[in-house]
Amino acid sequence: MNYRSGNRGPSTASNPLRILEVVARLGTGTTAKEVADALQMPPATAYRVLNALVGDEYLARTSDLRGFALGHAISGLIMAATPPTVPTAAHTVIEEFRSGNRFAVHLIMFRNASLRIADEDPDYPLHSAFEMLRYPHASAAGKLMLAELGNSASPLPKGPLMKLTQHTITDKRRLEEVLAEIRFKGEATEINELEEGSARLALPVRLPNGSVGAALCLSGPSERFGTICEHAEGARELTSRLAPFLF
Repeated sequence: MNYRSGNRGPSTASNPLRILEVVARLGTGTTAKEVADALQMPPATAYRVLNALVGDEYLARTSDLRGFALGHAISGLIMAATPPTVPTAAHTVIEEFRSGNRFAVHLIMFRNASLRIADEDPDYPLHSAFEMLRYPHASAAGKLMLAELGNSASPLPKGPLMKLTQHTITDKRRLEEVLAEIRFKGEATEINELEEGSARLALPVRLPNGSVGAALCLSGPSERFGTICEHAEGARELTSRLAPFLF
């Protein structure tokens, strides 16, 4: 890549990503000169971008202050780009539970204030997967996550909440009341809120410290929600079995 005058190199916006790639490839202790040489970048540009990445904690200086290493903020990017891994033992116990029911059973993981589909029921795929991931206020799993996060780390937009159906909660005060109920009951529900005709019950899968790291969702037609809830006790037992495998 040539940054000399008269040659058209990569855009300025790509510089941070390319520098992160170089540090990741060369490893801890990579110097500013090595970055500039690897990218044929003006040293002044390399220093400026490196310092900005350190400030944002995507990079960290080595103890001797001569080089750089990947910072802890980069882990968030890696986790966001990597699909959740479900151990075979966890998948097996989920499949055992699925075999005894005629409704969908999904495992949804919580990562960096977002939902990630970890184990989707192969017989009853999620029909509104995008909407569930994009609008957490409209789904049982999303509300369970929001209840766990609280106001300090809420991923909700500052503006109005998206109305997906006539039953979607769009009033933020009402949503806060619902989240308080979820914290008290230890479960979240969704009836015709994400999509008309569907309902879900989301139960928490807890980390060793007691915080919630995933949701086990029982899903089916809204008219069968009562039947779904009859399996809540067995599903709670399943979450206890799952936790050691997942966390």
